[in-house]
Amino acid sequence: MNPTIKDWRNKHAWIIGASSGIGLSLAQQLHALGAYVSVSARNEGLLKDYVAAHSNTQAYALDVTQPFLLEHAYKNLSKDRSIDLIVYCAGHYSPMRAQDFNLEEARKHFEINYLGALNLLGACLPTITAQGKGHISLISSVAGYSGLPKSLAYGPTKAALIHLAEVLYLDLHPLGIGVSVVNPGFVATGLTAQNTFHMPALISADTAAQEIISGYGRGEFEIHFPKRFSRFLKLLRLLPYKIYFPIVSRFTGL
Repeated sequence: MNPTIKDWRNKHAWIIGASSGIGLSLAQQLHALGAYVSVSARNEGLLKDYVAAHSNTQAYALDVTQPFLLEHAYKNLSKDRSIDLIVYCAGHYSPMRAQDFNLEEARKHFEINYLGALNLLGACLPTITAQGKGHISLISSVAGYSGLPKSLAYGPTKAALIHLAEVLYLDLHPLGIGVSVVNPGFVATGLTAQNTFHMPALISADTAAQEIISGYGRGEFEIHFPKRFSRFLKLLRLLPYKIYFPIVSRFTGL
C-alpha cells in the first residue's frame, strides 16, 4: 500500500520522541541499518547522549506542543538533506478512569498525543506535498481501536491518530507519499511501567522497533503487533456493544 523501504543506507529518518522507549530503539536500529537519523524530544541531555554514541546523527530538542519549534526543526534538519521518513512517536500516558477524571491530565494527553501530530503536519506537509515524496508514520496504539478501562484520556487520542492517518493516506497516497500508522500492544517502556495490571503479550521496545521496520519494508499502512494480541482486539471491535462490553469487563476484571 506504501512504497516499500528496504534499503536504509543514506535514507534520512527524523524521529520525534526518540529519547527513550520505542522511539529510541527505532532510532538505534535504523542507524545500524545505515540510515542518517535525526532525533527530537524534550530531554536535550538524552538526545546529546544518543548523538555522542552514534555517528551521522543530529539532534533537535523541542516541545511538540509548540508549533514554531517543529517548524524551525523541520527547516533546519531538512536544509542539507531531505527527510525520507518522519516518525511521530511523542506520547503521554497516565491511567485514568471516570471516577478519577482529571481535566488537566486529559488535556495534556490531547496536546501531546494528537495536537502535537497536527503541529508536525503543519511544519512538514507543505514541503512534502510539493516534493511528492517522503513517508509520514504516526505511532498510535491498539488502545485506539475501541474503549478500554483505564484509558479514558489515552485511548481517544490514539483513536484520533488512527483516523488522522487514514485520511492522510487517502490524500497523500495518490501523490506518491507514504503514510503509515503503528498500533503496538503492550510494550515495556517507562510509560507502561505505570500499569499495575497484567499486560498480556508484553514485548520489548527493541522488538517493537523491529516490527515497525519490517512493516516499512512491506509497505504496510497499518503496522500492528504482537499479532496474537492485536488481532484479538481487532476481532473484539467487530462485536455488537451488548457483547463487547461484557467481554471487556470480564477480561480486564474492571
